[in-house]
Amino acid sequence: MNGTTVITGIGIATPHGLGIEDYWAATLVGKNAIGRVTRFDPSGYPATLAGEIDGFVAEEHLPGRLIPQTDRMTRLALVAADAAFEDAGVRPGDVAEFDMGVVTASTAGGFEFGQNELKKLWSQGSQYVSAYQSFAWFYAVNSGQISIRNGMRGPSGVVVSDQAGGLDALAQARRQIRRGSALILSGGFEAPICSWGWVAQLAGGRISTSQDPERAYLPFDAGARGYVPGEGGALIVLEDGEAAARRGARQIYGEIAGYGATFDPRPGSGRESGLRRAVELALTDAGLEPGEIDVVFADAAGTPELDRIEADALTAVFGARAVPVTAPKTSTGRLYSGAAPVDVVAAVLSMREGLIPPTTNVRPAPEYGIDLVTGQPRAARVRAAVVIARGHGGFNSAVVVRDTARTARPAPHPQSTGPTEE
Repeated sequence: MNGTTVITGIGIATPHGLGIEDYWAATLVGKNAIGRVTRFDPSGYPATLAGEIDGFVAEEHLPGRLIPQTDRMTRLALVAADAAFEDAGVRPGDVAEFDMGVVTASTAGGFEFGQNELKKLWSQGSQYVSAYQSFAWFYAVNSGQISIRNGMRGPSGVVVSDQAGGLDALAQARRQIRRGSALILSGGFEAPICSWGWVAQLAGGRISTSQDPERAYLPFDAGARGYVPGEGGALIVLEDGEAAARRGARQIYGEIAGYGATFDPRPGSGRESGLRRAVELALTDAGLEPGEIDVVFADAAGTPELDRIEADALTAVFGARAVPVTAPKTSTGRLYSGAAPVDVVAAVLSMREGLIPPTTNVRPAPEYGIDLVTGQPRAARVRAAVVIARGHGGFNSAVVVRDTARTARPAPHPQSTGPTEE
């Protein structure tokens, strides 16, 4: 495992609950966690459905001093960070503070915190606005709060590229591992289910307005009408493979083996989307051929145009119906920057269990030409998976996750270092 970047710990919170086992059990049976919004009254809005995390009480997991400083998204991220370290068998004090870093992704920032402080400003006056408003809403706040809480002073940062950001953050963390950092915690979290955040999301024009939770988020389905937002995400402990073996890591879930990222051309240019190229870059970086990929975790935008672009990219790279494709996010909603790290978790659990989770509620339209796993989990030997994520505005990212027991050829080209315009 010399020179590899491996996953040694996972912290996850989704509408299926807190922790790996709750997420995986619900995902395998295709349990639908999408329902009517409860965090505010959605009756005055065209969209009323979301994937919410029920029963999360931050005070049960975090010291009281952190509660007034943090948005819901950061509280979820802090709890997931604790779980990831515990899962990895690492206490932050075990690693030198400058050898540990945090790289997270964010799409919305702390919307709910900002909304509450604006209410105070309008209704009570500026003297009632919290001083924590200066950072609690900010995109980088999860990286900051996690690093402070755990004494992590190594290379850190935040990536803002919508849903693609979750993979871009993992790729940045992988670069830092390759440059000598011992441990990087990486992933993404979102909690945008508040009235102000809802208005911002509706402005994008891609949210499903269906009132039926079972038929609201339907990628690659003739009934596709947009996506359903959700809250949650995953944080992943990444380490150098050799260093993880030396410290006796309790488990290695898999390897971040390849990464590719591109930008789409300007709208109206008539040029091909950059998604296909992003997947090809990731495969080249991993040193794998398309036929060596056992499953693709799709971005699954849920709109006919974007689903067609993704399906065309997949058939161009892998062939028509040549590789199983799945989108378990249809059961939780689209978690923005948290979605792709959750898919990475699903990919390594597929390797562990030999099961590909299904795409909930979807009846795949044959014209897309992909082998979409629906209904029941599919038994398969999963040794390598591709995870795809796209961000609003033309971001395309792909990551190859590989079983560390698999022997692969060395990559013929150096690692992709970031997006390129197609």
